[in-house]
Amino acid sequence: MDQRIINLFDEYTHAPLSRRNFLDRLQQLAGSTALAAAALAILEPGYARAATVETDTSKLTEETVTWPGAADVTMQGYLVQPKGHKKRGAVVVIHENRGLTPHIKDVTRRVAQAGYLALGVDALSVFGGTPTDEDKGRELIGKLDKSQTLTNYLNALTYLRQRPDCNGRTGCVGFCWGGAMANNLATHDPQLNAAVAYYGTQPATEEAANIKAHLLLHYAGLDERVNAGKDVWAAALTAAGVPHELYVYEGVNHAFNNDTSPARYNAEAAKLAWERTLQLFKKQVKG
Repeated sequence: MDQRIINLFDEYTHAPLSRRNFLDRLQQLAGSTALAAAALAILEPGYARAATVETDTSKLTEETVTWPGAADVTMQGYLVQPKGHKKRGAVVVIHENRGLTPHIKDVTRRVAQAGYLALGVDALSVFGGTPTDEDKGRELIGKLDKSQTLTNYLNALTYLRQRPDCNGRTGCVGFCWGGAMANNLATHDPQLNAAVAYYGTQPATEEAANIKAHLLLHYAGLDERVNAGKDVWAAALTAAGVPHELYVYEGVNHAFNNDTSPARYNAEAAKLAWERTLQLFKKQVKG
């Protein structure tokens, strides 16, 4: 696919660009209405393809859980773990800018399958939960209060640590909007053991000194928007003595891990990044 079309889609999903404006520009780049529609079908997530890890009730348990959030909001999340009475390390899974979609629920099951207590937080609980319309989800993400949302995720980590089936060690993994949140959680939670950010924007450099967790940063080589701050952030982490690894996956796009978006998904990069993610969790969270 023409990289200009992928870049336009990235602009649409991360900037205040109306759908009408996006579709008009997409048609201009594609050359016709029919070609624009075909490109859009490849670009937009196909959630029917989201389940790569089916819920096997003989191996995994899943439930909806709640915990107190900021401003008297009750937060909700999708909790999955392997069957069996055992204390486990816990991982918060942080969604993209559409909410707790079927894809992110699938990622939560992948984390659980690897042996963890996995919690997919629904940041849009404050609006009643993630809508099925992803455009509406993006709109609601933009209306979240940043401070309250951070508190809601910090409270999710506290909730996990207080569960009797948690061994007290915690990590987080986030994608896109969630990658930025993973970075922010690391700067605000001194008890966090590991944080993995997939193509996430970076906090202010002075916040690096607050981090106690081990960080793993995944970047897409073609993701100019997010990558603009990666070197300064890496330098700040090094200066603060924060243990971290940074990987750039050349020739791939933002959201390369999302296997429901064929135009941007890259199987090779996604596999390697996931292996590295699980390696970090095994060292820092599993216990």
